Order: sequence, then C-alpha cells, then structure tokens
Amino acid sequence: MELSGLFFYFVSFLTMAGIYAVICLALNIQWGFGGLFNAGIAGFYAIGAYSAAIITSTTASNNVGGFQQPIFVGMAVAAVIAGLVGWGIARLCVSLKSDYLAMATIGIAEIIRLIIVNEEWLTNGSLGVSNIPRPFEGMFKGQTAEIVFVLFVWMIVLLTYFISHRLHKSPWGRALRAIRDNEDAAESIGKDTHSFRTQTFVIGAIFMALAGALSAHYFKYFSPDATEPILITFLAWVMLIAGGSGNNKGAIAGALIVWAIWSMTEILTGFLPSEWATRSSYMRMLLIGLFLQFVLQRYRSGVLPERAPKLDKLRRS
Repeated sequence: MELSGLFFYFVSFLTMAGIYAVICLALNIQWGFGGLFNAGIAGFYAIGAYSAAIITSTTASNNVGGFQQPIFVGMAVAAVIAGLVGWGIARLCVSLKSDYLAMATIGIAEIIRLIIVNEEWLTNGSLGVSNIPRPFEGMFKGQTAEIVFVLFVWMIVLLTYFISHRLHKSPWGRALRAIRDNEDAAESIGKDTHSFRTQTFVIGAIFMALAGALSAHYFKYFSPDATEPILITFLAWVMLIAGGSGNNKGAIAGALIVWAIWSMTEILTGFLPSEWATRSSYMRMLLIGLFLQFVLQRYRSGVLPERAPKLDKLRRS
C-alpha cells in the first residue's frame, strides 16, 4: 500500500522530531546541566550515523562495511565509539571556558567532517553509505513499517528522557548543576569539576551518536551532506533555547515546535515562484531566527524553563 501524502508527512515529522529530541536531550545534559558549550554536535551525530551504517549495512562498494550485524549491535558500536571520541575530546577541552570550548568543538567537528569526506576507504567519501537496514524491516511492510519505526524512535526518546531525568535528580546531577552555577564553590567543597565535566560530555556525545544512528537507519543512506552544522548543530541549539535549557520536557517541546516550523516552511516553498524557491533555505533560517527572537522576548528562559529545586525535596534527598 502506497503512503498518502498526509500520512507520509505526519510519519516523517514525528520521526525527525524524535531524532532531534534525542539530540536536544543530549545537549541539555551537556549545556543545561553542566554548562558545556558544545558547538560540535554534528561531529558526534556523524560518528554515530557512520558507525551504525558501516556495521549494519548489507553491502559495501569501495569502503569498509557490509558486516550485516544486527541494528542494536550497530547502535551499541556507535555509542562506544562516540563515547571514546568524546572522552578524548573532553580530556583536552572541557577545562576551557564556554566560548573557547565552543570554538574547540567547532574545529573538532570540522575535522571529523573532513575525515568523512576524504577517507573513502572508510566512509565511501561524498558518495556515502547505502543499503542501511531499518529495525524490524523484514517483519512489517508499507504503512505498518513506517509506524513501527516511529514507535522505535520514540522509545529511544523516552529511554533518553528517563536516563536524563534520573541523572538530573541524582546527587551526581545536583553536583553537576553546582559546578555549572559556581565552579569555584564546588571545588572548595571537594568536587572534582574536571571529572564531572568529562562524564557529562561523554554521556551527551553517546546520545548524539544514537540520534545519528537513528537517522542513518531511517533514510537507509547517509552521506556527508547530512552532517551540515546548520542542519544539526544550529537547529539543536535553537530547539533547546526555545524549549528551555535545563528542562528535559523543554528540550522535547523545543524539538517538536522548531521542527514543525522547519517542516511546514518546506511545504510552503512548493507554492513559491521558482526564483524564490531557490532561496527558500535562507528564508527558513530567517523564520527560525524570528521565532527564536519571539520566544526569547516573551519567555527569556524558554517555553518550559528550568525549575528551581524545592527545599523540602532537597532535605529528603
């Protein structure tokens, strides 16, 4: 059965919104909880996508791949590789202040992108990796398969939310927020700020990689074009800021709202004259920027801002 236009749009919207929700939750762990300004999100997203694609792809042309491993194995490998890369970067960079950390992570993400483009033996270069399977692909067909994949993506979203929520409420999360708010005071009471920041960066990198793996399995193909910072890093930051930094629900809400605007403007470009349609990507960025300005003028901390902890709950914990 062929998908109707409306059904396909709805499924595509929920799938991509879920993938961005995972990225936003990961960024919320790094920035919202730990104050780490990671501007290299696209790099970890790419690591996850290519790792999962290489491990699970059914065939490979001129690159490493075609191992035909189960999808969960591919996602596990993606998480491990991203965690190791994140640990190496964190050991070098997390002591930097926010602006310098942002510049460092931008540079590292660009290095990762150049490796992906130029190391054809590993990633097939600009041609990308194809023949990437979807979860439960042989069990379901047509619209049912699309719905199953949406449910799979949102199961990952809920898992990410649950882990992030537990981390936020734990003593580890409280110590992390103390470091974020006043690093000198946290160090004075014996907190190893470098260790906490490293752990935070690694955890966020792992979930960003899982989002990349989900994207690769959704499109069944992945190329360097899908790792453009403006599509990954920029949108993720807009989503988190608009939704509410420090609030997991705000991260998910921001992903849904901003992706709704982004995807609806894509539909509207079909009604524009040809000379305007070629400039549609710039117009979409302009609309996203105007939306962010609108939100920040009315909700300075986002639609669902971080809530201050209640004293009675702190005493019980």
